[in-house]
Amino acid sequence: MGAVRGVLLDESVLLSDDGSGNPRLKPGAEVLLRRLRYSNLRVGFCHHEDLSAVKAIFLQNTARIYSFSCISLDAPDAKYLFNQLLLDWGIAGDSCFYVTSKRHDVFTHEIQNQGWLTVCVGVDSGSVMNKEFLFISKLEELLLTVCSLSKKRGALPMYPTQNGLIFVPLTFDIPLLSQLQDVDAVLHKATDEIVDFNPHISTHFSHGISFSKGMQELERFIQDHPECCMIDPLNNIYPLLDRYNIQQLLLGLQELNMKDHCRLRAPHFLKIDNFHEPNLRDQLSEANLSFPIIVKPQIACGVGDAHSMALVFKFEDFKEICVPLPAILQEYVDHGSLIFKFYVLGNNIFHAVKKSMPNASFLKSSSEKAGSKPIIFDSLKSLPVATDDQFSVGRLQGDIQSLDVDLVKSAANWLKTKLDLTIFGFDVVIQEDTGDHVIVDLNYLPSFKEVPDTDAIPAFWTAIKSAYEARKTN
Repeated sequence: MGAVRGVLLDESVLLSDDGSGNPRLKPGAEVLLRRLRYSNLRVGFCHHEDLSAVKAIFLQNTARIYSFSCISLDAPDAKYLFNQLLLDWGIAGDSCFYVTSKRHDVFTHEIQNQGWLTVCVGVDSGSVMNKEFLFISKLEELLLTVCSLSKKRGALPMYPTQNGLIFVPLTFDIPLLSQLQDVDAVLHKATDEIVDFNPHISTHFSHGISFSKGMQELERFIQDHPECCMIDPLNNIYPLLDRYNIQQLLLGLQELNMKDHCRLRAPHFLKIDNFHEPNLRDQLSEANLSFPIIVKPQIACGVGDAHSMALVFKFEDFKEICVPLPAILQEYVDHGSLIFKFYVLGNNIFHAVKKSMPNASFLKSSSEKAGSKPIIFDSLKSLPVATDDQFSVGRLQGDIQSLDVDLVKSAANWLKTKLDLTIFGFDVVIQEDTGDHVIVDLNYLPSFKEVPDTDAIPAFWTAIKSAYEARKTN
């Protein structure tokens, strides 16, 4: 059987009810549909005429949400609808799955005439296949089954591209061993699997980080099976989990500065364990920090309060904030409300410009209106972005032109070498009075939402394949 091009899901594998007759998706179905939506596969729903009107409407609405097709198999024109579906998909004659939990489905005869394979869900014996049927025990196994029957294997996406890559979404709901047998490389975002952080366990920051059981299982598998390549091993991303480590790393940027170029630097910073340290004023002076100061948790991501921050305008403000400790006190750079987001994908570097926090004078004014209190915010949910009256559109083009792209790209390559990472991002602001290019944040596997898909996706595939080939030869 060739690479699977389409999947038709019967309502029997998707729908259940809440006990009162109201339809809902079965456990695991929502995750499956979300992944299928971005899989490059053709996907549709189907149902029989005996399905209640309420469930039929729910199924049709769900299909519409995910931009999938939905057909009735018992309608007088069912055969026409099915053939029309194949034409719409543009894959007539290609390998497809019909997925059902009904062992004796009259529709399977029509499916088999098309050369499709019927996948029966709910068989406890594991994946068993004959010429006409394939049996799996759980719906969560479907995506792995799709990929395992494709002729080419790799990393992205589910249907093979010209690069010969397929993406296999892993799930921690079933044993990893069965999922990883046909996988060449693993791409992860371990930061989403951090469940706890205790800074007091060890002097080594990474020892205080606890990952989910699934992530621990994956780490053990990679250790026991070195032939399975992990793109960006966990040890390589640990530096990006620690804002103190990030700041120390960025101090090395000074070696990149060149004559007749803008200055590239890290922000001034100070790590503290207590807001009531008796010599804190002296430490601020020694660190070249002046108010306002932005206060960030040392843990950079993964836990709920990693993005809980504060902007303090005077020394007394430290008594009123509850940013988790240890914390990093970082210079607040006036940057004209613009931030430049850089993305590194292997050897490709992209950047985009976004609105950011306003200059300190505007923020101080807001603080004074609120009773001269520090500004408390979540950098992911409630970042105080500049309003239109605080942001000069006329200055926008000049600020963009002042960006020294070549200098920042040299920083990107320097960071890539230092970190030995394939995929990461960082933020740059340009200090208004000096033109200094200041890297204020560094993160692993950013969203790339500001980069057009036409640029990001090919670069992503190339980066993954290159990293895999490089690690296999080492």
